[in-house]
Amino acid sequence: MYDRAVLHLDLDSFFVSVECLKNSDFLGKPLLIGGTSARGVVASCSYEARKFGIHSAMPMKMALRLCPDALVIRGDMDSYSKYSALVTDIIAEDAPTYEKSSIDEFYLDLSGMDKYFGCFKWSKELRQKVIKESGLPISFGLSINKLVSKIGTGESKPNGAHFVPRGTEKEFLFPLSVKKIPGIGKVTYKKLSFMGVRKIETLSNIPVQLLEREFGKQGRKLWEKSHGIDETPVVPYQEQKSMSKERTFKEDTLDMSHIKNMMIKMVDDLAFDLREDDKLVSTLTVKIRYADFNTFTKQRRIPYTANDQFLMKQVLEIFEKLYDRRQLIRLIGVKFSGLVSGSYQISLFDDTEKEIRLMEERDWIKRRFGTDKIMRASSLKTKR
Repeated sequence: MYDRAVLHLDLDSFFVSVECLKNSDFLGKPLLIGGTSARGVVASCSYEARKFGIHSAMPMKMALRLCPDALVIRGDMDSYSKYSALVTDIIAEDAPTYEKSSIDEFYLDLSGMDKYFGCFKWSKELRQKVIKESGLPISFGLSINKLVSKIGTGESKPNGAHFVPRGTEKEFLFPLSVKKIPGIGKVTYKKLSFMGVRKIETLSNIPVQLLEREFGKQGRKLWEKSHGIDETPVVPYQEQKSMSKERTFKEDTLDMSHIKNMMIKMVDDLAFDLREDDKLVSTLTVKIRYADFNTFTKQRRIPYTANDQFLMKQVLEIFEKLYDRRQLIRLIGVKFSGLVSGSYQISLFDDTEKEIRLMEERDWIKRRFGTDKIMRASSLKTKR
């Protein structure tokens, strides 16, 4: 019996599965979802496409060279959000406690259920219910914590289940590549590879002090993960509706350069928070309060994204349309709303690979050293 039991559920190739539900002609074919322009990037691909070496975040041109017969569609975020909500409702109906960690994955705390139902049996029944009522394939991992369960899910895909009995965590983890550990991206993996660390067992044998020296605060986390240690709780799900930032100036101003630089800093911070929370935004609002305290707002609907470059361009365009009184400004604000769960990779429809890598590395630096350790040059002008 588990003292603690955590179930991780992940919808398989979610976007592709939704598209196949909508159009059965896509079934069994190499399907690419993403940018259709010359600069486009693969946001998601079918398992048939993966056999050719295609993966998410790959330039669409390269993917089509690997598989010229692949079908390419842009994707429909509204449909993905609808099916995500459907699966959420199915899980919420039966789960004692659940956390929705992204648009297509969930954690459930099943601690104590072994006494009455049997966690593994209950998990298999829930999985079958999701498949039957949504039509979507889903995999799961079950263990004593979130980390091991998530890795277990990855090992069970596609459309499978993996059970890691208590006490066998290291036996399960040690033969696997360090790439399997959540949070180890290309930058960290590259550094570990230079150190000769490619297997989780090798990582587990490195002294924690050495990892902290090389990776900062992340070093201890790497050591803990390599030993299957994770005390992170399952946080009951609550849908965040919006996030915002405002700035009241010490003196009313007409300095457009200063105002716009401040807005860029706000968007940069909010976009980083979006990506850290695995959120995407679909509605932007800009707020202006003039010296006479009259306040005006303007809103714009945009494609779901967490791309700071795109968001900055949109926010500045909204500001230009809103600021028509040519009066001194007392306050400015930016609000992101219409949020949905989903990691940034699912909105890479028009980004280049270079832009994606740059953003990933900037986020990595912020996580390791703090959000104030790297910023856009324009943001430095706002510190006055």
